[in-house]
Amino acid sequence: MLPLLRPAHTLLLALAYLLGASLARYLGVDFNLPAFLLGFLWLAFLLTAANLLDAAYRNPAESYLPDQTPRQRDEFRRKLVILSLALLTSVSSLTVPLVALGLASPLALLLLALSALAALAYAIPPVRLANRGLGEFALTLLVAVFTPSLAFSLQTGELHRILPAYIFPLGFLALACFLALGFPTFAADQKYARQTLLVRLGWQAAISAHNGFLAAAYLLIAAMPFLGLPFDLAWPGLLTIPLAVFQVYQFRRIADGGKPIWLLLTATAVALFGLTAYLLTLTLWLR
Repeated sequence: MLPLLRPAHTLLLALAYLLGASLARYLGVDFNLPAFLLGFLWLAFLLTAANLLDAAYRNPAESYLPDQTPRQRDEFRRKLVILSLALLTSVSSLTVPLVALGLASPLALLLLALSALAALAYAIPPVRLANRGLGEFALTLLVAVFTPSLAFSLQTGELHRILPAYIFPLGFLALACFLALGFPTFAADQKYARQTLLVRLGWQAAISAHNGFLAAAYLLIAAMPFLGLPFDLAWPGLLTIPLAVFQVYQFRRIADGGKPIWLLLTATAVALFGLTAYLLTLTLWLR
């Protein structure tokens, strides 16, 4: 069950959410703890429900556990749908105090709606972007764009011109991460006709795209001062460049026929986004 929950996705969402709230604090806004906690739980439950629904609507021939019979697979799938509906009910319930207590501005409510739309479009037919080669983009919108924007708006009631300076590099790092996380399951995705972005591109083009996403992310971080952000706030994000170089090296080995170490590759993918977001957040708290 744990792999279906995709805890790495929730970790990345938590770090992106904390970054958005930390930026609001840096700009002098009083920290609103109830809004912060309710907003995070809302997003965490939504993302978990989307991941479970994605698993529930996968190819019926694919087993969830070893040696499952077709009947057991159907029963397990029903349990996933029920659990997802329970999480979505919790999401709806958390919306009530956000509105009733005046914690969510009209902008925040719009971001909540966009987040829900991205999550459901990712997982549920007939749209089901997860099986159209667009799931990684939907997850990127949810985790790296809507999440920090929502965290910021719940604290301030508005957006700020320097918020995109963080969102765009995070978006490219998220794309690189989600693309890399698809490599260990590439063979199974092909077998069960799961049309992930990796399957759509092919592994050779996907490696080039992954490396391009990383390059774009660090170029955007380096360009933060041109977007009105002091360089003192930007340079810590560049400290993860050696890790990015190591990730590129791992993919180069795979392209050259080397045996991949999937655990190391996926851990590096998550660490690239996670450490970069953490360092940028820590810098905001130290200034």
